[in-house]
Amino acid sequence: MLSDNIKKGPERAPNRSLLYALGFTDEELSRPLVGVVSSYNEIVPGHMHLDKIAEAVKAGIRAAGGTPVVFPAIAVCDGIAMGHVGMKYSLVTRDLIADSTEAMVMAHQFDGLVMIPNCDKNVPGLLMAAARLNIPTIFCSGGPMLAGHLSDGQRTCLSHMFEAVGAYHADKLDESGLEDYTRNCCPSCGSCSGMYTANSMNCLTEAIGMALRGNGTIPAPYSARLRLAKKTGMKIMELIERNICPRDIMTEAAFRNAETVDMALGCSTNTMLHLPAIAHEAGVSFDLDGANAVSARTPNLCHLAPAGNTFMEDLDAAGGVYAVMKELTKAGLLDTSLITATGNTIEENLSGVQNLDPETIRPIENPYSKNGGIAVLKGNLAPDGCVVKQSAVAQEMMVHEGPARVFDSEDDAIAAIYARKINPGDVVVIRYEGPKGGPGMREMLNPTSAIAGMGLDKEVALITDGRFSGATRGASIGHVSPEAASGGNIALVKEGDMIAIDIPNCSIELKVSDEELAARRAAWKCPEPRIKTGYLARYAKLVSSADKGAILNI
Repeated sequence: MLSDNIKKGPERAPNRSLLYALGFTDEELSRPLVGVVSSYNEIVPGHMHLDKIAEAVKAGIRAAGGTPVVFPAIAVCDGIAMGHVGMKYSLVTRDLIADSTEAMVMAHQFDGLVMIPNCDKNVPGLLMAAARLNIPTIFCSGGPMLAGHLSDGQRTCLSHMFEAVGAYHADKLDESGLEDYTRNCCPSCGSCSGMYTANSMNCLTEAIGMALRGNGTIPAPYSARLRLAKKTGMKIMELIERNICPRDIMTEAAFRNAETVDMALGCSTNTMLHLPAIAHEAGVSFDLDGANAVSARTPNLCHLAPAGNTFMEDLDAAGGVYAVMKELTKAGLLDTSLITATGNTIEENLSGVQNLDPETIRPIENPYSKNGGIAVLKGNLAPDGCVVKQSAVAQEMMVHEGPARVFDSEDDAIAAIYARKINPGDVVVIRYEGPKGGPGMREMLNPTSAIAGMGLDKEVALITDGRFSGATRGASIGHVSPEAASGGNIALVKEGDMIAIDIPNCSIELKVSDEELAARRAAWKCPEPRIKTGYLARYAKLVSSADKGAILNI
């Protein structure tokens, strides 16, 4: 056992003395030590109940003959951090989580790990750590929030809440209506109830093979979530015994499976940041260039919020991620021979699985669209690519050309939107918000939701070198690479320049001549960094571009 490095032999007597100080018995120290990485805190609704999940995991570990040891991981609530300087500190926590978990595991020599994440950067951060450490590991998330209900009985969610603010500023909703959303859109613990980033990543954790069935979809308040946690605790002991490790599971073929499920589910565009970063830690090549090929052969089967009016609890009732995967196997779109954290292959996992609701999960013969949920666009505005959630774009905006409205920060853009200075047909450009320029690549749910709430989502596009929430809908194109702070062409756009967007053909073009762009580049100077001290300043110096997953360069 790895833990023998801290438990056995006369040389380790000092180490044992400290383990005895923790109250461990000889019987407990004779068993595998399993790290339980709990992301519990009291500021994130998706994490407020993870102490209960951790206790259930510990019970499962003990039942199967292991000794559980809890230690923490941090997590930021993107919704609470949204719209102010706090959002600069969201994406950057992904690396803090991975690094701090690595430090704890290497320092204390655990034999295996159960990761308990739930919200946005916490999930990929722990997946990165799992791939990096490569000891037997399994995930059990906290699960999704239930959908809310407005006073008239209409179901609702957080993306509706953000759009309600836009409707309020457009005089389409009064204060009492806004308060109705405020009080009722988030009714329980759990990750917000649509196919936003947290739920996208929890579903893809299941699809890639690192969690048991239901990890991505069983609602947080359900007792089934506690049973899942206990079973996960039991399962880690089998993985330790068989020495099944994350890199045995997270292979190149497994990442292709995850990307295929991503396209079928209509996941958040943030998966195009996180999957490359996780793959990097696993030693697997993954880049944006292959995304359109996967999308071209993968039909979109689900329209969960914000793309439609179904929620995570509906997906769970329909059979969950496994039911989506079962549909995909009908067309041979998944490699089902791969081993997973269940100890079985995908083929074995999917045996007997049925799609219980063809409205929530469309049969593969009747998809929402023949192409997947995400598209990567390229052109002179984004030579290295940019990303759009095409399954949440109105048909009217799939092809669009309009004048640029240029803003050098999210704050300036949202002020203009709320002041009704954005007109139908405009293309809002928000720059210097990328991984380096932000720094931290802020998530911009406020401007996109304001545009949607004002009823302009079928007439206005938004382009940024920052990123968008999974709760975003409309022609919102993010991750423009290279970013403005690195001298990308988005830095050269001027007010009124025409921009042509063609999502079906995966292109985005700034209608300015090469000669004019060269002249503008010669005159361009990168603005001074907004933040020059602390973690963000260090992050800005190390971070790569969005098309590389915003990984840190060593």
